[in-house]
Amino acid sequence: MLPPSGWRPQPVRPPRPEDDVTTGVFRSHWMSIPLQVIAVTLVFVALVGPILNTFGLAWVVMMTVAVVFGTLAYALPAWWYATFGLREDHLVVHSGLVRRSSREVPLSRLQAVDVVRPLFLQVFGMAELRIELAGGDGSDIRLRCLPRALAERLRVAVLAHAAGLPGRSPEAPEWPFYRLPFLLLLGALTFRVPVLLSFIALLMLATAGAVFAEPGVVGALLPLTLGLLRYFWGPLARYTDYYASLSSDGLRLRYGMFQRRMQTVPPGRVQAVRVVEPLLWRALGVARVEANVAGYAGARQGDSSTLLPVAPRRTAFALVNELFPESEAAHVPLVPNDRPVPSLVGVDEHLFVSTRGLFCLVTEIVPVERVQTVRLVAGPLARVTGRVAVDVDTPPGPVRARAHGREALEARRFLDALAEHGRRARVPAAGTERWATRATLTRRPGSAGPPSFEEAGPGEHAPAGAPVPVEDQDPAAPPGGRPRFLEPRAEGPGSEDPGPGAPEAGKDGTGDTSAEDGTEGARDTPER
Repeated sequence: MLPPSGWRPQPVRPPRPEDDVTTGVFRSHWMSIPLQVIAVTLVFVALVGPILNTFGLAWVVMMTVAVVFGTLAYALPAWWYATFGLREDHLVVHSGLVRRSSREVPLSRLQAVDVVRPLFLQVFGMAELRIELAGGDGSDIRLRCLPRALAERLRVAVLAHAAGLPGRSPEAPEWPFYRLPFLLLLGALTFRVPVLLSFIALLMLATAGAVFAEPGVVGALLPLTLGLLRYFWGPLARYTDYYASLSSDGLRLRYGMFQRRMQTVPPGRVQAVRVVEPLLWRALGVARVEANVAGYAGARQGDSSTLLPVAPRRTAFALVNELFPESEAAHVPLVPNDRPVPSLVGVDEHLFVSTRGLFCLVTEIVPVERVQTVRLVAGPLARVTGRVAVDVDTPPGPVRARAHGREALEARRFLDALAEHGRRARVPAAGTERWATRATLTRRPGSAGPPSFEEAGPGEHAPAGAPVPVEDQDPAAPPGGRPRFLEPRAEGPGSEDPGPGAPEAGKDGTGDTSAEDGTEGARDTPER
């Protein structure tokens, strides 16, 4: 189609200077100063006010004014000296008034970037930027009370730096993956055994208290009400308006009713995944997807390990295939055991898959190159029955992969196969740092399927700041093709000799294999 007569293309406008967050020094929102003064004053009046009231109202007013000016005298210079900025591939954070602190963090250790907007900060147009780093609990950086626009631009710049692109690169486009309907979330949270039992017990106690006029029932209603709030209202408020999308910089999640959150997990940071199907949910055909994400530790796991709170079973496993595109979990051959409650386990050259549970079916998927240790565990009862469990250790998280009730010889075969596949997969696999400099978005000639990331050849790099090229696009291909955003991997992990410098299973830091007798721990290894 030809453009209309007189049509002229719009000139590309250069970015505004205020949009560039790669240079300069930045501070939190100035509204954080009066908010801090108000908070300290309210606490002082609530705690000390009743004591000073015995000396008269004048003392209360005078001391309150002194607290206001004292807090302001501290908060203003503290705000001025608390600065941060990007310096090449590092984030530099300065803080402290009396005791100065300077922290310089290499963005190559980036694990995840979240923009959190609690209800209180939303009122004033502010947000909090959370940068999760490798190193476990206590290694994250939180930049509080930022203007919302600044927090969004910083998130884009930090992800670009971590990917090896210029900080002023535009935000990567995203492909919609799944939006959680509110009625499905409401029904799934209601259709759970703890919620149903608590609700039935609450109705029975309330009815008994009303019929027999027993006031002591009120004391029993309180813990049941708190339990309902925990198991029903908490997840409902957290996962309302849940939206997941895929982009070249990772998996993007947006959710929250009162506390809005935008979570970005870069490529290769998902270490293991499990699909949970409770008994009542199986009747609805829905499941929950949880993951071990590198960088989330301690209290941060609970809020950040859920990738899909409620989704159809097909959608849940489709996300698993997007996270681990080398092999589909459904194609891994599974071997059952002969126990009354059977469990299935299987391993191929890419994935370890374990399925267990009677009332709650749990499917655990671990890429073999992410395995840290493999152990054979046999307790006193297991030694009598001749059964052994295979434990697969990954970075901390909700996924704890294990194969129960296996014959000793069969368990040893699984251990050897997992160690060998892991060794072969780790040799050609590239690291997750600066992933955008090693990958290009390609589509094979004649293929109408979705494009995927492939590693660049020696000396080749994706052009910095330029859109990722798509080769041999088919104009007739159906829309909606989206990139697989995982780290690029060399083809044929087992097709060539790893070479003399390659690590061997049981000797390197990530391929330790050991057989255990009892519950003593195997040799732990640091995360890659």
